[in-house]
Amino acid sequence: MQQDNERIIASYRKCLIAVVAAKGGTTSTIADHPDFDAGSDAEALYDAMKGFGSDKEAILDLITSRSNAERQDIRAAYKSQFGKDLIDDLKYELTGKFERLIVVLMRPPAYHDAKEIKDAIKGAGTDEKCLIEILASRTNEQIHNLVAAYKDAYGRDLEEDVIGDTSGHFKKMLVVLLQGTREEDDVVSEDLVEQDAQDLYDAGEAQWGTDEAKFIMLLGNRSVIHLQLVFDEYQKIAEKSIEDSIKSELSGDFERLMLAVVQCIRSKPMFFAKRLYKSMKGLGTADNTLIRIMVSRSEIDMLDIRECFRLRYEKSLYNMIQDDTSGDYKRTLLKLCGGDDDMAGEFFPEAAQIAYKMWEISAMTKIQLRGTVRPYQNFDPASDAQGLRKAMKGFGTDEDTIIDIVAHRSNAQRQEIRQTFKSLLGRDLMADLKSELSKNLQRLILGLMMTPAEFEAKMMKKAMEVDYPSLYVYPYILTFFYIAYKKSLEDAIASDTSGHFKRILISLAQVHLHSSCIQTLTHSSYFVLYELIFYFNRIYIYIYISLALFQLTKQFFIVVDLVLGLGTDDRALIRIMVSRAEIDLFNIRKEFKETHDTSLHEFIQVETLVVSCVLLLIHTACICACVTGAIGR
Repeated sequence: MQQDNERIIASYRKCLIAVVAAKGGTTSTIADHPDFDAGSDAEALYDAMKGFGSDKEAILDLITSRSNAERQDIRAAYKSQFGKDLIDDLKYELTGKFERLIVVLMRPPAYHDAKEIKDAIKGAGTDEKCLIEILASRTNEQIHNLVAAYKDAYGRDLEEDVIGDTSGHFKKMLVVLLQGTREEDDVVSEDLVEQDAQDLYDAGEAQWGTDEAKFIMLLGNRSVIHLQLVFDEYQKIAEKSIEDSIKSELSGDFERLMLAVVQCIRSKPMFFAKRLYKSMKGLGTADNTLIRIMVSRSEIDMLDIRECFRLRYEKSLYNMIQDDTSGDYKRTLLKLCGGDDDMAGEFFPEAAQIAYKMWEISAMTKIQLRGTVRPYQNFDPASDAQGLRKAMKGFGTDEDTIIDIVAHRSNAQRQEIRQTFKSLLGRDLMADLKSELSKNLQRLILGLMMTPAEFEAKMMKKAMEVDYPSLYVYPYILTFFYIAYKKSLEDAIASDTSGHFKRILISLAQVHLHSSCIQTLTHSSYFVLYELIFYFNRIYIYIYISLALFQLTKQFFIVVDLVLGLGTDDRALIRIMVSRAEIDLFNIRKEFKETHDTSLHEFIQVETLVVSCVLLLIHTACICACVTGAIGR
């Protein structure tokens, strides 16, 4: 079945390549205007900016309905007719993101790429994502034009500037891409396909360490179609995709660059669809990325990008832009997008149908689940038991040794260690660990030492026990309020509200005094009550107090809300990490990185650090409030 699927996918891939090759032209949304007249357009733009204010609708309609080559003719005509620079006038008349977008549309593509790279490497930091996107996705001709435009605009050598601002293998791959020497697509060395796939495997998966130079040489120089065939062959040899190998063998910006190169080789429209989605998802919009892609691809493959976007995210690019932007900026972006695929019904030309069929077949293929913890090869339960005892004996605890032993043994091996610990030393390993460790480390290590059944039973028990995150800071809240206003929270509510609303708020404000009685409720009743208490505490009392207190107090409650609402759910984190470590944590890591654009490892590091800092801030704020109140009295 697996081999049949591979053959079908390979045949569909060949069909897809044939369809794309047969298209010959572009799938753009912006094309040459049929009745183009540079002089007339220049005059229309001058009139739109003449006098008080400017006719933004006329400007965006004209500029978005002309190709870039025609816009350059309009610039030249504008200067010869009015003796002024059109871009300077547009900058003067327009503002904000709309102005940035219109100005970008008026620049030649190579010069805009040059400006984006200049902005990415100037100053203290480097915008690696911008460098990666541009250099991984441009053709040889576009790279050559970019290098020339950079020299013309800034009088500097682009390669030298990139070398001066980057380092390591990341720098080496960027330099290779800057040469613009990738073999053209009609160069497919069939006799080299299998050899290149084997070379990539030998350079990474087959050895300890990674031969990065081999990855750079092959991925930076072979033609697109040749590499597509190499990736198919690599999948057979390694039994995993080239993307998975890059993620496990490389790291940092070099990893992200190589993944971008692979994605562009597989499908540039899909690469840009993902970049567009990430630029608009969540809070805020990465406007530079959004503008750069919408402008640069509008005359190349915007229709294909729209297809890929809808296929992957089940939402049209048009609708996402509409929801995430506003004003003339939005109207201009929608003109570049060219239409709403959701309104047009099923918008699946031949290439998209083939791509969908490939996805459908690959989805039926069984995914190999992979854990991150495997049985230790030179396992000796007696030695490990002695090592753990030594780590806990005497003054202090050697936590690093405990972590190293426990995290590198499978669960079956840990159970042998528990038994050996008791038979050799006459002690209960779990009890010793519990007395020597504390807080989240204790919970995590104990969870790892339990059998899967023990651990799941304990997690279910904990899920039904009383736990009040709000009660930890509630006394501080009441103290802080009293210091600020010299009266209790209950009195303040009573004097400022009425009716049922007043009675509910007063009951909630007093709930910390009667928490013991809640424990007598049945579990089902407790869950309902707890959810109500937590919800009302957060929504009503916090809003009520926040509106009443001074600015400093408001800031304090923002910090409190961060801990209660946005902090780490340590139990859930521990539960998942422990229970999935030997099953499919590798797959979880992969999905996490694809979804959140950061590794699970990095996210855990940042999240745990932030929560610790916030807790410290709360403690400090409460002490300062008490001291300030005492001085005031």
